[in-house]
Amino acid sequence: MTRIAIIGGGVSGLAAAFTLEEHRRAGTVEYTVYEASSRLGGVLRTEHIQGCLVEAGPDSFITEKPWAADLCRALGLGDQLIGSNDADRKTYIFVRGRLIPMPDGLMFMVPTKILPTAFSPLFSWSTKVRMAQELFHPPRSADSDESVASFVERHYGGEMVDRLADPLLSGIYGGEAASLGVRAVLPRFAEMERTHGSLGRAMLAARKKSPHPSNQSAPPLFTSLKNGMQQLTDTLMAKLNPSSLLINTLVQAAKAEAGGWTISSALESRQYDSIILAVPALSAARILSTCSPELSGELAAIGCTSSITVGLGYDRDVRHSLPPGFGFLVPRNEGKRLLAATFVHNKFPYRAPNDRALLRCFFAGSNADNIWQLSDDAIIAIVRNELQQILGLRAMPLFARVRKWKSAMAQYGVGHLERLDRIERLRRHFPGLALAGNGYRGIGIPDCIRSGNDAARQVLNP
Repeated sequence: MTRIAIIGGGVSGLAAAFTLEEHRRAGTVEYTVYEASSRLGGVLRTEHIQGCLVEAGPDSFITEKPWAADLCRALGLGDQLIGSNDADRKTYIFVRGRLIPMPDGLMFMVPTKILPTAFSPLFSWSTKVRMAQELFHPPRSADSDESVASFVERHYGGEMVDRLADPLLSGIYGGEAASLGVRAVLPRFAEMERTHGSLGRAMLAARKKSPHPSNQSAPPLFTSLKNGMQQLTDTLMAKLNPSSLLINTLVQAAKAEAGGWTISSALESRQYDSIILAVPALSAARILSTCSPELSGELAAIGCTSSITVGLGYDRDVRHSLPPGFGFLVPRNEGKRLLAATFVHNKFPYRAPNDRALLRCFFAGSNADNIWQLSDDAIIAIVRNELQQILGLRAMPLFARVRKWKSAMAQYGVGHLERLDRIERLRRHFPGLALAGNGYRGIGIPDCIRSGNDAARQVLNP
């Protein structure tokens, strides 16, 4: 009988446990999930308030990455998957006091249609000239990593960094383009530069090879669940052995000894054959600090930032007054604390009654740190003030919910992939140790699920 400890009860750890559950039922494996907090599920948390579905953490996942949808189907949730309302998708950028829609045909930051970008007030004429010149950018194979900001500026100039790349990445990573590494964050773009030189040429070539012809609708960009993202983790937990799930149990240390591992918590120490650390990299570093100071140091060097989400419900009049689309992004140089807001009732079905507007506002990084100590009421007041400045929205919300997530968003800095190589070399010195979570090769829910699955297979087949 192989005994496996899973440290961390978020979606990564639960996915690992689900992979092991079949083996537990066959009598070949025992596993224990250790969760330090009072609940399992990590940042996937859904509240139902006045007929609205309010996500405290992520509201969806990228459809293109299959692992989350595959897990949902394996759990019997295939009929609960819903796609984003992409026919109504429009995202605004707040620039110089007004909301400007991102032009049609813009793939992240790469223009694939000439006229919409040429006539968009989002960019100055000098940036538009840079976009045209970028089509002649020569192939370049970089010897070392660089920041996303440096990469984008080489192709399109600083305005593209400030107005598009940085706001988009803030909404995904909660970090700044100047500190995120292009090889880990935008690997496809780095490869496009190597093979084509021009990102625009590479994107156009990729579109010609697209498996979705123009007469066939593409899948939605985002996928969620009818009853919210917590439906995924609740269903996962229901499939697991209840006696294998421990909450309010902080693991203090893991020590490799006698061909196995000793896990020490406040209550007791237990022996296992293998362990999966499915916690943030900084927590993994703490747990391994006495076992391997070198590995611990590399894990601790993976940065992280905190985030705050604020869900706001409004009445019918506000719903009708809001602009169409999914929401807006705010560049840092606009002097606001808010980084983004989503019009949730437009983005997904089943999120709000027809007479309600549901907004989700987002702070991260230094913007979140600067208001972290404030009360919920004070944070809501900041949100209302900035929504008034940006949208002209003066109405009192019917409800508001503030959620704070401390150090929850991993930051893939310059040289992140090289650090992962060093971590992997060090990890191999410790048989039976696997790592999972958002600190390594993808921060989204599909990537976390994949990492949990891979970690479980790794300890099953060392």
